[in-house]
Amino acid sequence: MDIHSSWYNFKIYPIISSFVFFLFLFFLSSFSPVVVSLDFNATGHNFRPGEKSNTKLINYIKAHLKKINKPALKTIQSPDGDIIDCVLSHQQPAFDHPQLKGQKPMNPPERPKGYTLKTTKTTKREENFQVWRMSGEFCPEGTIPIRRTSVEDVFRANSVRRFGRKIPRNPIRRDSSTTGHEHAVGYVSGNEYYGAKASINVWAPRVDNQYEFSLSQIWVIAGSFAGDLNTIEAGWQVSPELYGDNRPRFFTYWTSDAYQTTGCYNLLCSGFVQTNSRIAIGAAISPISSYNGGQFDISLLVWKDPKHGNWWLEFGNGILVGYWPSFLFTHLRDRATMVQFGGETVNSRTSGAHTSTQMGSGHFAGQGFGKASYFRNLQVVDWDNSLIPLSNLRVLADHPKCYDIRGGINRVWGNYFYYGGPGRNSRCP
Repeated sequence: MDIHSSWYNFKIYPIISSFVFFLFLFFLSSFSPVVVSLDFNATGHNFRPGEKSNTKLINYIKAHLKKINKPALKTIQSPDGDIIDCVLSHQQPAFDHPQLKGQKPMNPPERPKGYTLKTTKTTKREENFQVWRMSGEFCPEGTIPIRRTSVEDVFRANSVRRFGRKIPRNPIRRDSSTTGHEHAVGYVSGNEYYGAKASINVWAPRVDNQYEFSLSQIWVIAGSFAGDLNTIEAGWQVSPELYGDNRPRFFTYWTSDAYQTTGCYNLLCSGFVQTNSRIAIGAAISPISSYNGGQFDISLLVWKDPKHGNWWLEFGNGILVGYWPSFLFTHLRDRATMVQFGGETVNSRTSGAHTSTQMGSGHFAGQGFGKASYFRNLQVVDWDNSLIPLSNLRVLADHPKCYDIRGGINRVWGNYFYYGGPGRNSRCP
C-alpha cells in the first residue's frame, strides 16, 4: 500500500483510527504502574551501568537502608573511614523481627563448664582489637556500635536482594569443587554438638577482585548440605564487595535454608542480637599478623544456652558479643551435627585461570608458625554444656595444590592446624 492510499484510508476511517489510538494509550497507561513500582528486591533486579543516577533506584535503596541504619545517639568517625553509629540496643535491626518486637536483649547465659575467665586487664586489652576504637571514642552503655551501610555498599553487591548475603550454591557440598567456593577445613561430625571454640590467626590475604572473598571462621552446622542446611558462622573475612576495601574484618553469618532466602552477614537483617557496646561487627581488625613477624589471633566461642536455647557468641576472654535466637533455625533449634574450622575463598576464574586470591596468610601449611595461618585450641561443647577437646578431627582441602591443611596436637595448642595458600601457582594453574 502506498502513501496516498494510506492517507485515503485514514481520512475515510477517522473514528476507527482515533479509537485504535485511544486503545494504544489505554494499553500503555494500564501497564505503566508495573514499571514504575518495580520491586528491585523481589525481582532480584541486577544493577546495570549508569543506574547509579537512577533516582527511583537510589530512593529504593535508601528506604532499604533505613531498616539497617537505625537512629544514632552518637556517631563515631573511624580512622579507616568507617562510620560507627551508637544505636539503642532495643532499636537494633534484630528487633524488627516479628518474634522480637517490643523485647529487649536477653541476660547473659550460663557459660560452658571447663571455661575459665582471665583478668579484667586482659579483657580490656582484647576489647581494643578494632580500628574504630583507635579514635578514642566509645558508645555509651545501653547502645551498641553498628557500622553504617552506604548506598555505595549496596551498589557493589549488584542487587538489593544479594546485598549482605552469601550467594546460594546448588548443591551445597563440603567438597565444593564445582561451586567456585574452595575450602581448607578441619571438622568433626557424628555426634551432637552444642558449641565450638578456637583461636584464629588473623592476616590480610590478597583478594583478586571485588566479587571474591577470603575468610577464616567457625561453622556450627545442622541439617543436610541441601535446601535445609542451618549454619552459624563467625570469624574474620576480607570482602571488597561487602566492605569496599581489603582489610580483615570481624564478621558473623547465619542461614536456615542453605543460603537461599534466610540469613545475612553481621547486623544486615533481623537475626543476630548484639549485646556488646564495645565491639562493632563488620569493623576492621587491628593488629594483624605479618610474615616472619608478630602473630595475632582472636578467640571465639559459640555455644547454646541450656536454659533458653539461644546460640551465644563470645569474643576473647569473656566478652559477650550477642546471640542468635533459636527460633531463627529448624535443625539448630535443637543441636548441631557438625562443626567446621578453617578457610574459604571464592574462585571466580575471571581470567580463565584459578584465582590468585589468597587463603589465610597466602602461604602453604608446611611453612609453619609465623608464615602459615593457624587455628589452635580447637574445642567443642557437649550435651552437658562442657567445653571438651576434639576427638577424631579430620582435615580436608578441596584443592590441596592451591590451598592445603595440616593438623596436629600438642600440650600448649591442643588440637590445631595450619592451613591456606596462594591460590594460582605453578601447581594450581
